[in-house]
Amino acid sequence: MKYTKLDKSLYINNRKRFSEHLESGALAVFNSNDIFGTSADSSLPFVQHRDIFHLSGVDQEESILLVFPDSSNKNHREILFLKETSPLIAVWEGAKLDKKQAYEASGIKTVYWLDQFETIFNALVVESSCVYLNTNEHTRANTEAQTREDRFIYWFKEKYHAHNIRRSAPIMHKIRSIKHSLELGQMQKACDITEKGMRRILDFVKPGVMEYNIEAELMHEFLNSCSRGFAYTPIIASGKSACVLHYIENNNICKDGEVILMDFGAEYGGYASDLSRSIPVNGKFTQRQKDVYNAVLHVKNEASKLLVPGKMLNDYHVEVGELMQEQLVNLKLISLEDIKNQDASWPAYKKYFMHGTSHFIGLDTHDVGLWTEPIDENMVFTIEPGIYIPEENLGIRLEDDYVIQKSGEPINLMKNIPIELEEIEELMNK
Repeated sequence: MKYTKLDKSLYINNRKRFSEHLESGALAVFNSNDIFGTSADSSLPFVQHRDIFHLSGVDQEESILLVFPDSSNKNHREILFLKETSPLIAVWEGAKLDKKQAYEASGIKTVYWLDQFETIFNALVVESSCVYLNTNEHTRANTEAQTREDRFIYWFKEKYHAHNIRRSAPIMHKIRSIKHSLELGQMQKACDITEKGMRRILDFVKPGVMEYNIEAELMHEFLNSCSRGFAYTPIIASGKSACVLHYIENNNICKDGEVILMDFGAEYGGYASDLSRSIPVNGKFTQRQKDVYNAVLHVKNEASKLLVPGKMLNDYHVEVGELMQEQLVNLKLISLEDIKNQDASWPAYKKYFMHGTSHFIGLDTHDVGLWTEPIDENMVFTIEPGIYIPEENLGIRLEDDYVIQKSGEPINLMKNIPIELEEIEELMNK
């Protein structure tokens, strides 16, 4: 691994928190991700399933975790099943985890090889009162491609069709949304690497560079800092492309007088960071660009004061919309008449600010979390307001990652990354 692994106490604690939500006599199953092929004998780099990683720290394909707190056999209350290394695998792929290494990573004492799974699992299913299966229930999930977890669920339902099934996802959404101090440390490292990338490109950008040149500079800095790279596909959008929310082509030339909207973040140890900055190609904002920039920055700063424990996320987003509405009126982009006649389901401000302001972030960039429960301490959210004006070829978005505090404003994990436009201009023209 390219990252420093976290102490197994984190995963022991995470399994304890998960188990507290299980029904009496329940058995829970978690599978690793597949290695996804592309064509011929090529494949994408392996990325572990976030849930099994969160509960075990095992970052290896073909792994299965069982959690059975009420098992009559105390050795079977937590079990890892792993792919056994062979001399052939060791030569061609590198050795896999042995049982001692798996314990050191996870704190799980009982480790079996995969060829023992069906025999042991069958005995545990018979003993259990119900089985918790793990599905992808993110509200924006793309579930078209079948996963290893999907195949397991299909197999289970065929073989144990009379057994009681429960869902692990609601529990995982709850416990993953509240971050341990060790997790916050990994996220801070990811943000620090992102800062290094941002400072690098402030010294690099000038008229005539290609958007992909900027992307390459960021990737160089990330890889050089023990990151596996981008936490998500980066957006490097100059000029009018900044008004396309998920522009990822990154293939245009950056022209004098334009603003570049950049949305990127480094990954570290499986954890994501998520940054947005908007900078002038020539190092100097025009007055109009400054006005729009400062309007977005004002909304961002005020939104951070609203993101506090006890508040519902939907209510928070309504309040931020009202902040943005005021700024758009000041910029003469919408009028009081527009507001008076607006459709309540799609307010007037949505013409220029059409996306949400905050989302959970952690092991996933758009991390899991429950929108039906109040914001709580040690949740982590982005704050990312934006104004997009296609008729002016101008899009501005500003975004940082914040840790919710028990009282007061949240902690900004990206507080050291330049955001004030005067500092950005100074760094670009030093």
